[in-house]
Amino acid sequence: MTLAQAEAFARIRLLRSPNVGPVSYAQLLRRFGDAVKALEALPDLAARAGARYRAAPERQIEAEIAAVKRAGARYLFDDAPDYPPLLAEADGAPPILTVRGDAKIALRPAIAMVGARNCSAAAVKLARDFAAAFADAGYVVVSGLARGIDGAAHRGALSAGTGGGGTVGVIASGIDIAYPPENAALQDEIAADGLLIAEQPPGTEPLARHFPSRNRIIAGLAAGTLVVEAAPKSGSLITARLAGEYGREVMAIPGSPLDARSHGCNQLIRDGAVLVQTPEDAVELVSSFVGTPRSTFREPAPPAYLAAETFSDDPADIGSLLTTAPIAVDELIRQSGASTASVQLALLELELAGRLVRHAGSRVSIA
Repeated sequence: MTLAQAEAFARIRLLRSPNVGPVSYAQLLRRFGDAVKALEALPDLAARAGARYRAAPERQIEAEIAAVKRAGARYLFDDAPDYPPLLAEADGAPPILTVRGDAKIALRPAIAMVGARNCSAAAVKLARDFAAAFADAGYVVVSGLARGIDGAAHRGALSAGTGGGGTVGVIASGIDIAYPPENAALQDEIAADGLLIAEQPPGTEPLARHFPSRNRIIAGLAAGTLVVEAAPKSGSLITARLAGEYGREVMAIPGSPLDARSHGCNQLIRDGAVLVQTPEDAVELVSSFVGTPRSTFREPAPPAYLAAETFSDDPADIGSLLTTAPIAVDELIRQSGASTASVQLALLELELAGRLVRHAGSRVSIA
């Protein structure tokens, strides 16, 4: 399907408008049929929740599109045939990505590899060797282009050459920003011989709040995520948790209990991740994956609630049920006694007014 230029422009503008995230974007498109009509409706929806609203300026989107072209990148919309199918299944998947390289690479079977930035030399070699073996076996290696394990995984996959599965790098910045600077050449190599993906607009610096969003893309692209070396409370464990919530395999390589950099992996295994000692262990898990993971690290989160067929013009009265503590949307529906459509409309109006925060696992809270 080829989008009309006006609709593509409107979709980008809709997603860049204040308080519009992946869930509200999807609801707006379903409700109004296209992004042009959804943009026109934004001020009225926000006003019903007591706020004034202005969509992203057109000149801002024009400048962004020009920057994407200058970077040699293009937009990838979530209903395009080359949008990664596993990522599309993930809760809160990005509606629009910017990419450099061959997007069809992300249609192949993939294994995500993550781990510590401050990693041991042994772990770097392990990551490189595992990634090369995965690529030789025809699997795409997905990682985040960070220092340490990420960079080693990408380099290992690239070493397999054009006959291998390839590699996908997901960055937390705009598509035109190289981070960390020492991986700039690697980032360009991935864009040339693999696929580089960014969710943030061009020119966006890699701020701390962007990394969890990047991690969900890494986890969503692959049937399984392998943690090579990680300390407790590291970003790698966030990626593993998200993979578990998506119902994907969570795997970890065990390490010495004397090395704090192995404690995260050992804890993952203790909590239900599958212990992996060879590349063949991971390939066997992922090749037999049919939607039910062998790992029990975390139960899949409930899907985001979207009223499939019906829409309500009357929002549910859920103000008294919401606090700053996140609550599942299905629990709001149950306690309010209102229809799914009316609850979703109320949440949409609150979100556009800047009064609602959406959390992982289809949970919401007052901002």
